[in-house]
Amino acid sequence: MIDIIFMGTPDYAQKILQRLIEEPGFNVISVYTQPDKPVGRKKVITAPEVKVLAQEHNIDIYQPNRLREEESVKTVLLQKCDFIIVAAYGQILPKEILDHAPCINLHASILPQYRGASPIQQAIFNGDKRTGVTAMLMDVGLDTGDILKISEINIDNDEMVSILFERLTECASELTIEVIKDFDTFIPKKQDDNCATHCKKISKKDGLVTFDDALSIYNKYRAYTPWPGIYLESQLKLKKISLVDSEKSNECGKILEIKKDGIVVGCLKGSLLIQSVQPLSKKEMKIADYLNGKRLELNNILS
Repeated sequence: MIDIIFMGTPDYAQKILQRLIEEPGFNVISVYTQPDKPVGRKKVITAPEVKVLAQEHNIDIYQPNRLREEESVKTVLLQKCDFIIVAAYGQILPKEILDHAPCINLHASILPQYRGASPIQQAIFNGDKRTGVTAMLMDVGLDTGDILKISEINIDNDEMVSILFERLTECASELTIEVIKDFDTFIPKKQDDNCATHCKKISKKDGLVTFDDALSIYNKYRAYTPWPGIYLESQLKLKKISLVDSEKSNECGKILEIKKDGIVVGCLKGSLLIQSVQPLSKKEMKIADYLNGKRLELNNILS
């Protein structure tokens, strides 16, 4: 029996944990996840997905505010295990824990590209054609450990982040099992820090767009839907859009065409089809209804 301590928090981690629980010969002895937090407008205290799954399987759960604290470290070290598996946990592991057992992290990028908090969104935002999951041995840095194996997949031109997230999660789940089972056969490979790129934690303000480059806006829409979404300076959210053209020069925000299923809006480079929007403090609506309310017509500026 292979004994495992699992550390993770969101849906990505929950699905990897599910796969570990299902695998014969694996025994998840405990789960570490972030503390419960308020969610939504009503600030309802909500448990992480990983905690909910662990509760369903009667697995011991720990939610330290800081894993680095002496008491938290001691608790981990008292648990004998073969591996510590980490997936989007959200905390840095101190050296004492890294030395306790092989700590394997499943990072959703082709490292050393996109170290940090939002690798899936960043790959779409940048218009990448490929991404993947890296299984690495953790060290004291942020996603800087030696690589065990990388599984790569293609990114479709119109793929939304939710779909890519699901595909990468499945990829990570299978990679986790493979790396644990064949751990002794892998030769860790150091990352080339000179090739490293980083991605930050996304905030609401990152969703702001202007009608400058249609392809960039479309990629941001694919990466940031449903959260934080993309919106104009007026706080008008662009809820459903698609790319029409990525090259032609147009007047910024000009309504070029009104169609049955939406409007074509010009960008300094390219154009977009906008089908639905959401004004501030209102529900999502068809773009035609929004135009009627604002009395906007062909050749007017959408802002």
